[in-house]
Amino acid sequence: MSMRIRKISTFVEDIYSEADREAEQVLRKVAICAFVENEFAGKPYAEDLSIHVEASRSLGSRIADLGAKAMAPFDVVSYGKAGVAGVNGEQEHAVACLTTVYGNVLRDAVGGGKAWISSVTKRAGPGVMLDIPLAHKNALYVRSHYDAMTVTLHDGPLPNEIAVICCFANRGRLNDRVGGIHADEINGEDGLT
Repeated sequence: MSMRIRKISTFVEDIYSEADREAEQVLRKVAICAFVENEFAGKPYAEDLSIHVEASRSLGSRIADLGAKAMAPFDVVSYGKAGVAGVNGEQEHAVACLTTVYGNVLRDAVGGGKAWISSVTKRAGPGVMLDIPLAHKNALYVRSHYDAMTVTLHDGPLPNEIAVICCFANRGRLNDRVGGIHADEINGEDGLT
């Protein structure tokens, strides 16, 4: 099963300084958004949303590969995911596109990752602004990598669509200094620390 794609949008942000301090390494954030047909939009309540779950495998692979390429020459260190159901759909229709099936293909595209992938979903129309959460791909408790990328979806989702998004970053926030586990202290065993 695959989802019919209307379009894919790519957002790239490079941050070179913060608070008048130049970064030793640029912070690159990339979001890839696929606007896909929502099979359930405008229809009566459906208990089984598994066709979205299964279709998210090929969709996720496609957009995650685009995201990993857009990150070059940097490696992906943080990730997040998001979904926006158009107004004829339900928030749960977007959630069905972001399950572990989708998460696993994101991990595959970026060379693995042990941490749970932060996410956000909602229902909205064109012009929606969305903050996509980011966290370290191997340890959720690495506080320096708690971040977000804000994107505005100007042309969607249309009423019968879902915007399915993956988001990547190459490092933590610039000038992080509020403590917690540092990236070089990750034990890599539990996805948390």
